[in-house]
Amino acid sequence: MNALVKLLLDLGPLVTFFGSYYAVGILWATGIFMGATVLAGIASYVLTRKLSPLMIFSAVVVLIFGGLTIWLKDDIFIKLKPTIYYAAVALILSGGLLMNRLLIKDVMDLAVHLTDEGWEKLTVRTSLFYGFMAALNVYIAAHYSFPVWLSIKLWAFIPLNFLFFVAQVPLFMRYEIKDPEQPTSA
Repeated sequence: MNALVKLLLDLGPLVTFFGSYYAVGILWATGIFMGATVLAGIASYVLTRKLSPLMIFSAVVVLIFGGLTIWLKDDIFIKLKPTIYYAAVALILSGGLLMNRLLIKDVMDLAVHLTDEGWEKLTVRTSLFYGFMAALNVYIAAHYSFPVWLSIKLWAFIPLNFLFFVAQVPLFMRYEIKDPEQPTSA
């Protein structure tokens, strides 16, 4: 699957949620978000014949917390969805590291090929970053209204995730495993 299609499948449900929130409100937008998440998963499976563990996990969290938001008519559940996601990813990656498993490698190895030392450093950094993002989301969800939280999610959380991975480019370059068939420059 090419990078643009993957990006659309990853961000499509979120963009749909933002757009529909302003058009029809939180409860309908949550239902639309849930449907868009399922459709993105189906499209990903049709295109690749597999689903990434992160996509499955994210969909489960969206469906559970989105369902609670609609059922209980309380936006706190959809506001806490990113916290659950970030904290779970941080804990899963850290737990894998403690068990000498580089779980992030299973998820990202199609995009970049690193030495085990590189994967280990990326795992530690990602775990710490996602732990920070989970804590930050809890604070913002508890102290700000839904519209403010949504604006912060759009204009701060998404760019912070992007900037975090851009900041890892030197790590990727340092620990990248070069394709043995690729000619190297002298």
